[in-house]
Amino acid sequence: MRTKSLWTVLLAVVVTLLSTVAASAAAADPPRGPDGDAFYTPPSPLPDGADGDVVWWRPLPDSGSTKGYLVLYRSRSATDTPIAVSGRVLVPTAPWPGPGPRPIVSVASGTRGIGDRCAPSKFQPDYEKPLFVDAMLSRGWAVAVTDYEGLGTPGLHTYVVGRSEGHTVIDAVRAATRLPAAGLAAGGPVAFSGYSQGGGGAAWAGELAPTYAPELHVAAITAGGTPADLNVVAKSLDGGVGFGFLLLASLGLDAAYPELNLPGYLNDRGRTLYATQQDACVDAVFGYAFGHIADYTTANPLTTAKWQARLAENELGAHPPQAPVFLFHGSLDEIIPLSQAQALRREYCAAGVDVTWRTYVGEHVTTLAFSAGDVVHYLADRFAGKPVYSDC
Repeated sequence: MRTKSLWTVLLAVVVTLLSTVAASAAAADPPRGPDGDAFYTPPSPLPDGADGDVVWWRPLPDSGSTKGYLVLYRSRSATDTPIAVSGRVLVPTAPWPGPGPRPIVSVASGTRGIGDRCAPSKFQPDYEKPLFVDAMLSRGWAVAVTDYEGLGTPGLHTYVVGRSEGHTVIDAVRAATRLPAAGLAAGGPVAFSGYSQGGGGAAWAGELAPTYAPELHVAAITAGGTPADLNVVAKSLDGGVGFGFLLLASLGLDAAYPELNLPGYLNDRGRTLYATQQDACVDAVFGYAFGHIADYTTANPLTTAKWQARLAENELGAHPPQAPVFLFHGSLDEIIPLSQAQALRREYCAAGVDVTWRTYVGEHVTTLAFSAGDVVHYLADRFAGKPVYSDC
């Protein structure tokens, strides 16, 4: 009887060990996702896991010098609800010479729109690829590109809602290191980089990382054309050439915070827009140039206490990043006011952040092109451990 009991105990131990090994293997090797648009619809309920865990993935066509992977990963909404987000992980095929693990840049994309068809992993042409992403890959760095909340995946995109964007930018890096096929190690240097909407996403990732992802070694942040203060941006866009961006932002905020009840402020024209433009991509924005909030509403929602509270929550500067920051802006930016970017610079400097500041002569789009080389050089210096030049 004792011998039988001993074998029973040993068998139970072996079964437990095998189950633990199998569970660890399953956790380390996420399943491949379905083909086509079905990839973007997460399983319901969302599987348990940690922020940044890969739900599923599939390989993208090789470019010769780069291997790519489409991923669906766990993240968090602006209100801390677990969500699934899609994105891409791009890795050079050439071995990383070191020292240390291959650096990863999490690129926060500029405005693509708010409809699922506008997701960065779907939307073509990718205007940031030749300027930024290809240059980063040519340096041997891996690149993770989030689609943000609700772009591709179910629900409306929470456009320019910083707390949501920051989470998804951070978790794209975590997902990259948790995808065995990508061959990327955790613990290496990480950077957040973006322009326009992406500038906001990168800056928010930098502000959230010390508490949301303290395990990450954030070496640098580059943020240009950054919508740091949505109140200032909204006032500038109302009646301006970029009024369409304000319409997208109102839809994005309403999607993130349903209590804002945007439809309750709309007139007939506004309700028509609300019903027909929830799949709009960036090419539709300039069809609303020089419009006014009053053209679409019975009362301005931005003046209400509820809207002001949520706008304040999404104002950069309250939680300065711990990594060095390259902030830049166009001196003639007609979309995102220079003044509010300058205010963010002052706040970061006052908090002791190492800020490198630069303005470029030009408007919003030309600054994207003019800044590209400086962005990549700044990241290269930080990854190489060179001293930071601060303009503070």
